[in-house]
Amino acid sequence: MNAILECKGVNKSYSGLRVLKDINLTLERGRITGLLGPNGSGKSTLIKLINGLLVPDSGDLLINGFAPGIETKRCVSYLPERNYLADWMRIKNLLDLFRDFYADFDIHKALEMLKRLNINPELKLKTLSKGTKEKVQLILVMSRKADLYCLDEPIGGVDPAARDYILNTIITNYNENATVLISTHLIAEVEKVLDDVIFIQNGSVLFHSPVDEVRNDTGKSIDSYFREVYKC
Repeated sequence: MNAILECKGVNKSYSGLRVLKDINLTLERGRITGLLGPNGSGKSTLIKLINGLLVPDSGDLLINGFAPGIETKRCVSYLPERNYLADWMRIKNLLDLFRDFYADFDIHKALEMLKRLNINPELKLKTLSKGTKEKVQLILVMSRKADLYCLDEPIGGVDPAARDYILNTIITNYNENATVLISTHLIAEVEKVLDDVIFIQNGSVLFHSPVDEVRNDTGKSIDSYFREVYKC
């Protein structure tokens, strides 16, 4: 099966400081992969490169065989770490906006997820708590029928009671040929849904392996092994 994402020798620097160093990475279809590392390791930079918000200084980054651009925006659904939605808009207006902007947006799926979380689509974003805003943003992202979902801290601001539902939403709302890339600090919360993990440190990939292989080789959970590797 063709890879959805390929990185070959990808480098990125800010003001002369190398943030990503010779990243070589392949993501296969139908997998949920955790992108794990401490603050400043390059996780968000890599995700921004995938989404075309930054451009590599060197190397090749291909999604479905295309460099990030118009073609890839049609098949990548991106959840940024920070909320970017306009506070004055009502949730129902956001649904209409996403439906108009993305041909693969399923408004019925979005309405069903809002209903399950008891979120009224008539409400304006400015009336919602930070956690509820993040739930709305995740619902918008996961209601697309994308090939690659890039989720940057999808449960970081969500209350523990909603995390299981949100993780289940991620698992059940992508097709078997799609890939989910999750960057998170809450490793213990998400490792149960992961197929693979990527450990990244100081802009370099330490390893990229199936979760079961890491557990079998180390005798530890992903969370415990992460703490051992990064001494945290």
